[in-house]
Parts: sequence; structure tokens; C-alpha cells
Amino acid sequence: MGKFEPPEDEEERRAWIKRQEAKGVRAFKARYGWTTSTVGLPANPQTAQQQDHRRNVQAVTRRWHTLNDQQSAAWVAATANKYMLTRTGRRVRLSPYHLFVRLNVGRADLGLSQYDVPAPEPVWSASPVVELSATFTGGRFSLQARLNSPPAQHILVYAAAPVRSGVRYLKHIPFFCLLPPPIDGWSDLTDLYVARYGVPKPDWAIWIRTCQHIDGWQDAPTTLRARISVQAA
Repeated sequence: MGKFEPPEDEEERRAWIKRQEAKGVRAFKARYGWTTSTVGLPANPQTAQQQDHRRNVQAVTRRWHTLNDQQSAAWVAATANKYMLTRTGRRVRLSPYHLFVRLNVGRADLGLSQYDVPAPEPVWSASPVVELSATFTGGRFSLQARLNSPPAQHILVYAAAPVRSGVRYLKHIPFFCLLPPPIDGWSDLTDLYVARYGVPKPDWAIWIRTCQHIDGWQDAPTTLRARISVQAA
């Protein structure tokens, strides 16, 4: 932290402050004059997936203003007496705009068609994804998810990089893929996982979360963990 004298002109001072913020330096007027402090730059890797999501958000929010009166009324009716939880855990009323954006951005991210009027919220049953298996057999890695029934529509899979088997909680598990169609009750995630994270080490652990996706609505996530075992060929 250090003191400094900003440009006297207000416009020049604002421009200078913005340039410092871009460098990770916060400039502000303290009790004894202007000073600066170094802060970490926000994480913004700008991956292709992240950029696609941002473009989808912009496109969907613009489309909200193109709805006619009947379409807007349908979204108002769909959010009557509905609430949502904020990131801080506060219960707030769900607005028609936020429901429109949430359902349609979620579908746009998956390359699915969008809605001008909302589909009714489904009655959720338990997730059909009930088990995760991670094994090395004869030196070959395999990662598969077992289903006890066919999915209603889509299953979203979130998967983290391999971690040591002693890890008991993961805060952030990024979106990974749509669950591939199962064969004889098992969905093979091996090639997709290796392409993203490489071949994991034996005795490490893999964590995934799955969500059912029906007509834009998503249920609460189910978390599965598998310790990578080594089996004889």
C-alpha cells in the first residue's frame, strides 16, 4: 500500500483509476489522502465454454424484450407464488424474467431449442444415476455410471479432476457433459474424462454430480464418488 497524488482533472483521475484496476491495483481516498493497495485479479480464464455461456446469456436477455403480451403473461403465471434461494441463502420471489433467463440459458448452453412460453415444472423422481465405477483392469482405465432406469430426458454431468482418496468434500465441480446413452444400464464416461483430465492415478478418487434436466428445469444435484481400484485382467 502506498500514497500517491491522482490527476487533478476528474475525468483523467477516473480513467487512471480504471487502468490501475485492470492491473490489480485498487486506488481509493483514505483518511490521510489517496492510497493504493494490491488485490488479486478475478479468475476469468475465458474458456470457450465460458464465452459461449456469456453469449447465450446476452442473446436470451435480449429475446425477453421481444415477447408479446400473451407470452409475457404465461411467464408471469408460471412464477406466481414461486421462490428461489440466493447464493447467500436468502429466500426471494422468483420473477418472470429470471425464470425465462434461467430456463432458456440452460437450454441454449446444451444446444437445445428455447421456449417462448414456459413448460410446466416437472414432478421429480429420484435420479436414475445411482453408482459411479472407476477401475484399472489390465492397465486400462474405465469410468462408468450405472443407471437403474432410463432417464426422463437429459442428465447433466459435472465432473472434477481426480483428487486423493482422502478428500471428503469438493466445493466446485464444473460442468462436464450430457450423460452418454447407457448400454445395458451403464453409461461410459471414460473417453470424455480422459480427454478433459488425462488418465488418473490408481487409488485416487473421482467425484461427479448429476442433475436431471427436463424441459429446461433441473432438479437438485446428486453427488457420487468412486475410488479408482485396480483389478486383475
